[in-house]
Amino acid sequence: MTIFDLTGRVAVVTGGNGGIGLGIAQALASSGCNVSIWGRNAEKNQAAASSMAAGPGKIDTRICDVTNPASVNEAMKATLDRFGRVDGCFANAGIGGGGRRSFIERSEEEWRTMFSTNLDGVFHAFQSAAKHMTERAQNGDAFGRLVATSSLASLFGTARNEHYAATKAAINALCRALAVELARYGITANAILPGWIKSDMTAGLMANDKFVANVMPRIPMRRFGEPSDFGGIAVYLMSKASSYHTADCFVIDGGYTAF
Repeated sequence: MTIFDLTGRVAVVTGGNGGIGLGIAQALASSGCNVSIWGRNAEKNQAAASSMAAGPGKIDTRICDVTNPASVNEAMKATLDRFGRVDGCFANAGIGGGGRRSFIERSEEEWRTMFSTNLDGVFHAFQSAAKHMTERAQNGDAFGRLVATSSLASLFGTARNEHYAATKAAINALCRALAVELARYGITANAILPGWIKSDMTAGLMANDKFVANVMPRIPMRRFGEPSDFGGIAVYLMSKASSYHTADCFVIDGGYTAF
């Protein structure tokens, strides 16, 4: 599976709390892209790298706290020292709702942790990558891909995870703005919005009348899809056991949006 035509190029895949966008990294490596995996947890970084060692792309790992700009810049420098360039940045950092308390019950610390992890990682990683890409473009090599994972919550909200939905909506807005700002450098900015698929985790939801009546109409496809539904437009497939981060049905590219 080719992701934004990065065959033979170099991409960074970031993870926030040690979690890595493994599906993204695997798809990139299998397409022949060289991949640098950034995350806080060295063991998870290495496990992700080992799982794709058979691919044609070269794999590198970096300890990186994506919420810390100094750590991100250090990881970028080390990656450039190793590969000489970075052509794509896939920001997969983030945490979910983390509980069922309502908006008014959330503590200040919970809010700040959510915003820092979900937003700072994307901002810092994109800024560091964009600096390198624009400098390269000014020297006649205009190419770059910035991609962030978003959430269906950014479209229709989510009860008791309002702060999570707000951060994901902000990421969508950032990608739209960057798509306009960076187009002259040949750099595209994209938000990948995962869709729902049928799986063991989601099967029970269809038996819930309230879910069918209140939530299903808000899902763009109006139904759970099969993995094959996304074959023509999928950027990555995470796991058939997952209910959310399985395939994208929404892409923002150069200011253009489409389902």
